Amino acid sequence: MKLNCVIVDDSSIQRMIIAKLVNNHTNLHLIGDFSNAIEARSCMSVHNVDLIFLDIEMPVISGFDFLDGLKIKPQIIFITSKAEYAMKAFDYDATDYLQKPIAIDRFNASVRRAMDLYLLKKENKEEEGDHIFIKSNLKKLKIYTSKIKWIEAFGDYVRVVTEEDSNLVLSTMKSFENDLSKEKFIRVHKSYIINIDKVERFNSKFAEIGITKIPLSRNKKEDLVKALSFA
Repeated sequence: MKLNCVIVDDSSIQRMIIAKLVNNHTNLHLIGDFSNAIEARSCMSVHNVDLIFLDIEMPVISGFDFLDGLKIKPQIIFITSKAEYAMKAFDYDATDYLQKPIAIDRFNASVRRAMDLYLLKKENKEEEGDHIFIKSNLKKLKIYTSKIKWIEAFGDYVRVVTEEDSNLVLSTMKSFENDLSKEKFIRVHKSYIINIDKVERFNSKFAEIGITKIPLSRNKKEDLVKALSFA
């Protein structure tokens, strides 16, 4: 497991020192090192970055200003020669704060902390999974979308069929269409939305999920074929 990282520091010597530490670490992959925030931001718009080694005092755009402009913030390890910014750094949920000159053991401890946080967030995300809340029989239920097999119009209600059970919800098919991922769920009939991961086989008239045959509208077979090809 390697964290994709970038270095942002206006000092070429400091970038060289940090780059050497990064390249020698088995859990880090260096995407690039940059002398200013503008170049770093451009790189991050096309690359997935897990960790930034960031200097604070830089001309034009400081490290803090750089972070303020990011919509998605990776983990941050601040690297600076001054201790006075430490309190403000942790207002930005910094993973760590290293003072120059950087000792190898202190650097490695910071990376271990970043790895631990990364793995913890990943585990929590996998455990949580994408989900929706539905109200059925006066109860609010949490439904993991990966377990939904299909959704069926049922008069004024919608029936949500999962791997474990089914629940009637006072709602509309359109509402569920808007709430569910369009990459995983497709409306194949005016009365049915299906989870394409659950489709076992299909023909021009039906999509089969287990022993259940879900009717396909005439113009929906092509949409299903396209969706399955990208699944």
